[in-house]
Amino acid sequence: MFETPVVIGADYERVYEPAEDSFLILDLFEEIKDYLNEKKFAHKLPLVVEVGTGSGIVTTFINKNILPNALFIATDLNPFSCETFLRTNKHNATSFNADTVRSDLTTAIKSNDIDILIFNPPYVPAESVPSMPKNEIEEDLWVDIALMGGPTGMDVTNRLLDSLDSIMAPKGEAYILFCARNKPTEVIEQFLKVHNKSSEKWNCELVIHRKAGWEVLSVYRFLKL
Repeated sequence: MFETPVVIGADYERVYEPAEDSFLILDLFEEIKDYLNEKKFAHKLPLVVEVGTGSGIVTTFINKNILPNALFIATDLNPFSCETFLRTNKHNATSFNADTVRSDLTTAIKSNDIDILIFNPPYVPAESVPSMPKNEIEEDLWVDIALMGGPTGMDVTNRLLDSLDSIMAPKGEAYILFCARNKPTEVIEQFLKVHNKSSEKWNCELVIHRKAGWEVLSVYRFLKL
């Protein structure tokens, strides 16, 4: 069992603190290490993109333990998260194959270029998705942005799902986390109904599932065929 990366210099009033959802993703990638290393990617080195990196432990963990020869980009709207990722990765992975971009989802990434995408979204149902902080007084809202996903918890995730056709490389895989209140089986059914009518085709499957306190979490793999 691989060690959880040590987070360096995180201000958890501004950066999402690793929790059960974070550790579920770490456990998943430890389970599928052999599968990923045997997979033939379209590029010589796979491009791994984590959307919403938070503390940076997920990308750092995969970089150090699972795919050390990949290229990594960790994105986040939160500038404090981007800074925390750089420190965490440098402390644990001590490599030069990872960087961060302050970005809304994957808007800063070249189209059809992502081989592996990881997204632990703001999945908690809330009245609305919070607006970005306007000043230092509001900077504690960054954690709310990492948590709250609108009335069904799906506002941000749906934007990412709608972009998968254009952002993923051939045979690319997206690993996306859901809570039970997001109704993931219905989301998957609708995704396949819509996206398999296009020129791109997809397969979706549940890859890990766990009860975490009062919440039930699951991660689905979206495979571009």
